[in-house]
Parts: sequence; C-alpha cells; structure tokens
Amino acid sequence: MKKPVKHKKAKKVLIIIVGLFIAFLCIPVPRFDKPYSTVLTAKNGELLGAKIADDGQWRFPATNNYSPKYVACLLEYEDRWFFFHPGFNPVAFVKSFIDNMKAGEVVRGGSTISMQVVRMSRDNPPRTYAEKFWEVILAMRLELHYSKRSILNMYAANAPFGGNVVGIDAAAWRYFHTTPDELSWGEAATLAVLPNSPALIHPGRSRDRLEQKRDELLKRMPNAKAYIPRRFHAPEPRSEYKNLKFENCKQR
Repeated sequence: MKKPVKHKKAKKVLIIIVGLFIAFLCIPVPRFDKPYSTVLTAKNGELLGAKIADDGQWRFPATNNYSPKYVACLLEYEDRWFFFHPGFNPVAFVKSFIDNMKAGEVVRGGSTISMQVVRMSRDNPPRTYAEKFWEVILAMRLELHYSKRSILNMYAANAPFGGNVVGIDAAAWRYFHTTPDELSWGEAATLAVLPNSPALIHPGRSRDRLEQKRDELLKRMPNAKAYIPRRFHAPEPRSEYKNLKFENCKQR
C-alpha cells in the first residue's frame, strides 16, 4: 500500500529542516583574535600604566566588570530588546527600512548588539544586503553558543571608541582616567553613544556634537524602555535619574 502523498511531503520537509539546522550548527562561531595592550597594575588592581598593542590600538584585556549604568545606557541607546531577541530584531528591521526609504539613504541600520559583535569580529566588511543577511545568520549562531552576558562582554571589549581606542576598559582609562565599574552617568552615556559614530564623534573632535548625543540619551533615561533582568545588576531606581544634573556631566 502506497503512503499518502502528504506524508511523503512532510517527510521531505522534515529532512530539509533537520539538514538546515545541522548546517547551521556547523557554521563557525564568531570569535575575536586581536593583540592586547600591555597593562601594568598595582596589587589593589589600580592601573599604573599601559603600552599600546602591536596593531597600534589601545585594547586592554577585558575585565568584564563594568558599571550597571553603562549597561542601562547601552541597551537604551543600541538595543532595547537585547534580552528577548534571538540575535536580530525583525521590528527594528522594518522600522529601519521605512526610515531609509523615506530619507532616500541609509539613516538607520537596525542592527542588534549581537549583529554588531559579528560585524566587529569580521573587521567591519562593506555594508551590503547580502552582508546584512549573513550577519543575521551569524548573530543567531552567536546567540545559540554564548549567553547574553558573554555577548555583552564581547561588545564592550571590542567596540570602537574613537581614534585607536578599542574596548570600554581602554576607553574609560584614556578618556576619564577611571575604570569601567566606576563610571558616572555622564561617562557611561558618553561611552554608550561613542561606538555609533567613532570616526566622526569622539572627545578629541566634534565635542559639541558628542555632548549633544550624550545629553539626549541621559534625558531619555528617566523613561528608559530597555529591559534589564534583575540578575544583570540593574542600576538604581529610575526615579533617581530625575535628580541628575545634566550640566554637570563632564569628563573627570
């Protein structure tokens, strides 16, 4: 007795799905392999000095110990739904497509933090639709392999912060003479917006524009919509943002 045609089709579909999933698992996980700066610290962990990395970048070994204020600012500015999406945000894609069509040029990327990690690990290849699609695939592979905490750590450790400064550890030291876990609200907001346009905006150039972007972010924080799980050490209650004096958010 012959099997019903619909059963044969379902079997083929199942085989295709399983094959695609196996192929997906075979995709290499994005990784970073860059030289680090030589860092000299005291017994208490205080940074005494540092030497630039072999590739000419200020890139410190990641401590993965940064201020919750930075996490709050980063997620509000870059990826509010970071803890919910599987690597890409379809809603952000649609919004960016509509905005770009209205503007007649690319004014919004729609990339998640996971996609940006993928892009940084591949040395920022040219922006094309094919490249964006591949970033989505790799971002989902990244999410399947690493925890959200690890992905945040990779972003913070490898994001460009203007000039030859890479990673939040080096940025906190170079710009504010502090450590990532002791950032003020103003400093955290500054480092959250910097990677968005590192070639155009950094403390050594276009300072007014940088401060404008920082203050715009700070003003959004009392009503921040980014979700941060309790286990990720959410910052102070949002009511405390209202007591923040924006005019005093200057570099140390």
